[in-house]
Amino acid sequence: MKRAFDFVLAGGALVALSPVLLATAVAVRVTSRGPAIYWSDRVGRDNKLFRMPKFRSMRIETPAVATHLLTDTSAWLTPIGGFLRKSSLDELPQLWSIVVGDMSIVGPRPALFNQDDLIGLRTEQGVHKLRPGLTGWAQVNGRDELPIPDKVRLDAEYLNNRSFAMDLKTIWMTVGKVLRARDISH
Repeated sequence: MKRAFDFVLAGGALVALSPVLLATAVAVRVTSRGPAIYWSDRVGRDNKLFRMPKFRSMRIETPAVATHLLTDTSAWLTPIGGFLRKSSLDELPQLWSIVVGDMSIVGPRPALFNQDDLIGLRTEQGVHKLRPGLTGWAQVNGRDELPIPDKVRLDAEYLNNRSFAMDLKTIWMTVGKVLRARDISH
């Protein structure tokens, strides 16, 4: 049922948001050199790598590390990158990853391929068995502000208590966080 829900919701959102997707892609291309979409190597279900699309909010020469590891994040942002991140518009291409089955609407956020500490802790807790999500329980309970052990604790809480009702609650809380641009540090 979860996969069907993901497919229908993400597919419908892709169609409904297609004007926003197109306008965002054009804005990225017009304001910075390079492609509109950045394909990031991420860790998916069972720790298998997949390519996750995002609207490019960083300059093309930015190192492939977690944003919090950059010395001065703002120096790497494109002219509209800060807005894309604060509004979460950079995340919209991930709807494609949901449609093709690499991601879910709700699940732990996909780790970068080189976030060994996060991947290791998630594997210890069994969280790696979940399909990563566009949003997740850790996202709505702290997002960028949480240290990795706390993120994994919340991911494990989701693993052990997941239900359709919890997914709906997470989606509802995500909408509130995005509209208020809450808990986004960069």
